[in-house]
Amino acid sequence: MSKRDKRGNPVSYGSQEAIDALDRACDLLHAYQADPLAAADKIIAEHPDFALAYAFRAGAIATATDKAFDSELFKSLDVAEQLAPKANDRERQHIHAVRAWFDGDWERAIEIWGRVSIEHPRDLLALQYAHLGDFYLGYSHMLRDRVARVMSRWDNDVPGFGFVKGMYAFGLEEAGDYRQAEEQGREAVALNPQDGWAVHAVTHVMEMQGRSEEGAKYLSSSANAWAPNSMFAFHLWWHKALFLLEANDVAGALRLFDEDISAGGFGQALELLDGSALLWRLSLLGHDVGDRWKGLAKKWESRCEDGFYAFNDVNAMMSFVGTGNSRAQAQQLDALKRAAAGSGTKAMMSREIGVPACEGLVAFGRGDYAQAIASLMPLRAKANRFGGSHAQRDVFSWTLTEAAIRLGNRALAEALVAERLALKPESPINRAWKMRAGQLQSLPAGYRPLQDDAY
Repeated sequence: MSKRDKRGNPVSYGSQEAIDALDRACDLLHAYQADPLAAADKIIAEHPDFALAYAFRAGAIATATDKAFDSELFKSLDVAEQLAPKANDRERQHIHAVRAWFDGDWERAIEIWGRVSIEHPRDLLALQYAHLGDFYLGYSHMLRDRVARVMSRWDNDVPGFGFVKGMYAFGLEEAGDYRQAEEQGREAVALNPQDGWAVHAVTHVMEMQGRSEEGAKYLSSSANAWAPNSMFAFHLWWHKALFLLEANDVAGALRLFDEDISAGGFGQALELLDGSALLWRLSLLGHDVGDRWKGLAKKWESRCEDGFYAFNDVNAMMSFVGTGNSRAQAQQLDALKRAAAGSGTKAMMSREIGVPACEGLVAFGRGDYAQAIASLMPLRAKANRFGGSHAQRDVFSWTLTEAAIRLGNRALAEALVAERLALKPESPINRAWKMRAGQLQSLPAGYRPLQDDAY
């Protein structure tokens, strides 16, 4: 007889005790609290033929987007596939989704999890994995719409409703509906103050609206609830560092890098991303980051030939440019070009965004600002194609603005600054860029646009 999890989803496994334990492990993942994998390992040790537990573990590893974890991912996926004949259709679809992800077809994986979510609208795990996939592929409106599909099937009486609202809040923010995003996010945090993703959604609203002082205070005041045991704290501290950087508190931003963002020892790509993104912004503004680039770049070097995910590769390149490591720069570009020669969504991401973005960063690093602009400017309209959030992809605007000013191209610099000020008119960084741009001549002496300049 089929049993049910706490949200009413059918489970083929015969032990309700194991199903309840998996519910608890899933709740840790939904809140990004430690340690869902340890919880899954305990369940698997006691129930080695529980297919959904293996699928859960494999999915959690897969959505960390780090090729270094592939062996662990496959270990769970392989057993899940062996057990699939005993599983029900919902569980088999979870397994198929992880297989598609492991094979590099992230788009198909997301569609499978999305279909599970349609057929089982209270399957919060399928919804979360699909939501993360939408984020990694830059499907901004699907971050909102995929959650909207199931919202009517949830209410306060269904365990985990806050997690759904938190995902919906982030989707609304990425779709530009800041008022409703903040409302949904705050409601989600009220339901569960440990919900790091919901806190994240509210934080993104403040970032996009230039509410840096309020954002820093919000993260500080709520940290006692979400920070302990959080697997996501490093990213929220990254957001606070951006808020501090806006306020020109460079020392505070660097302290967060040292004490919180790097607290996990940069053991996974998601942590490395935030380290690179912060140090790059600090360096663009001319701040001395000491030897922090070195440790970060060393961790990226073990991944630079993977060509696994263009978003990771671009952030890795920031560290290689930051350290002036031309060998690693060349290896990273070669890996991206190999990936770009393939087929499918990830190849497209490398081809259309990853390769030109990295070429632009390399050009910036050697002081060839005209080439940096030529490489990066065409990406602005399609940068979402390689994933991440609006706040993360804003690094392209930062780099272009600084490149235009250093090149001495007043027309382009003022245009880019005007674009930024339209969104954040009170931003001290944007105002400083405006002042510097206004001091330039109309064009640098002897400047000639490159043949393929797209701006």
